[in-house]
Parts: sequence; C-alpha cells; structure tokens
Amino acid sequence: MSYKLLLCSEGDIASVNIRDALIETGKWDDDGNFLYHNDTVIMSVQDMHIRAENIDDKAKEAGIDAKEMIFLSRHKAASGIPTLTVHPIGNFHNAELGGRSFTLVRSSPGTMTGLLRSLASMDTGHYQVSFEVTHHGPWVSIPSTFIEIGSDESQWGNKEAAKMLASALMSYEEKECVSAIGIGGGHYAPRFTEVAVGYDINFGHMIPEYAFKSSDDDDIARMIKASAENTFTKLAYIHRKSMKGEMYRRILSIVASCGLEAISSSDLDVSGN
Repeated sequence: MSYKLLLCSEGDIASVNIRDALIETGKWDDDGNFLYHNDTVIMSVQDMHIRAENIDDKAKEAGIDAKEMIFLSRHKAASGIPTLTVHPIGNFHNAELGGRSFTLVRSSPGTMTGLLRSLASMDTGHYQVSFEVTHHGPWVSIPSTFIEIGSDESQWGNKEAAKMLASALMSYEEKECVSAIGIGGGHYAPRFTEVAVGYDINFGHMIPEYAFKSSDDDDIARMIKASAENTFTKLAYIHRKSMKGEMYRRILSIVASCGLEAISSSDLDVSGN
C-alpha cells in the first residue's frame, strides 16, 4: 500500500504539537514505530525536517512506501506576524537550508492548495493564512508540501494553531481542476493565495520576483522550466501587478519560449460555480 507520509520533527515544538493534535483525534493506530490512519502514516524523526535528506528512502527501508509527503513544521519570519502557511520545497539557487542547489522537489498542487483552502475556510482568529513560495529543503524524490505555524517563538508552541492545522490535515479535499505555477510577487504570495481560494486552480511551484534578481533570460527560463516540470503543468499564472511593464513583458516572452501558456483569473472558473 502507498501512503501519504506526514513527517514530525521532535526538535520542532510546532511539529510535535501538530502531531499530538492529530493523535488526539483518536483515529490513529500505533505499531510502536509509526502511526496509521487509512492511507496516511505519521513518522517522527529527531533531526530537523529541512535536513531530513532522502527521508522517503529511509521510510521505505522501514516498510513505508510513501506516495507523497507533508512536513509538519514551524515557520520563522522577522515580521513575527501570526501566520499559517503551506508551500512547496526546493531551491532555485544555492541550497542554504537543506535540499540540493538549483533543484526542486516535485510539488503536490492538489494537496497543498487543498490544505490552503481548508485553512482559509476556518475561523483562524488572529492567524493569517497564506501560501509561501518555493524555498528550502530537504531533498526527497516524491511530491511534498510543508504546512507550518509561524512566525516566531511566541506562536510555535500555540496548541490551538496546531489543532487548526491538524483539522485541515484530516479534512482537506483535493479539488480536480487545472494546476499552474505562479510567477511574481513576494515571498508570501498573497495574489496566488487569493486566486487559489477564489477560483478553480491548484498551485504548485511559485517563483517570487526576487528570485529573478540579477538573473539573465536563460536563468529565468531554467527556473520556470523546472517549476513547470515539477508541477506537471504547462500553465503559468503571472502576478502581473507585482512587476513593472517591462519585466512583465520579459517574463511573458520567456514563459512562451519555455512552451508554457500564461493564464490570468479571467481564464478560470470562479470557485463554487
């Protein structure tokens, strides 16, 4: 049987609290090494998850054949704004926080966007709900998503936040609709978050505008191609208003040269219609 593998890091209080909130639902069987519920299994490791390189292979050696992974995690940001986030993983440039340099992990658009929609439908109080763009490791060979509590130590141990993420993990649905990469905007991708909630689209890898800084057209094309290939899509949603006209036209031209189709909200069905 192929499982959806949830990874808990014992060194991360947010990760542990999310795992414990899942356990409190009472729906898990414990074999002494792993926790099971239908086709989902929880695995705990001592190391921090961003350094858990090839953890899917290690799970397989222990008898768990994982089809995709969800990493339970804390999120750190200088702003300290309470935020619940989901994001794909990999490195557009050098690997400073795990993973492989210039290498993306396959994204899981249905899972990631489903989790975002589930969180967005809740009363999350003072917590914002947001995508983050693609960043950091570890390297694994199966589709993966991070789900996180942020953005500083005052929030990481919040058990109510952990319960919200656990609820999303237990109840989210994968909507059957188009998948696309996102291009442009900042690290928290508010436009892609808004579009994912309001329209029938699942997002995979997302490239912020800062990733293009000092990049030539060939390097930008490399990032776009890698994002599309690891999202299994030929569609690119460009956050047009986040960039100047000259940059937008440049990105539009590179997207076309990569064999992708640029789309906007007008090309999408409104969610629920």
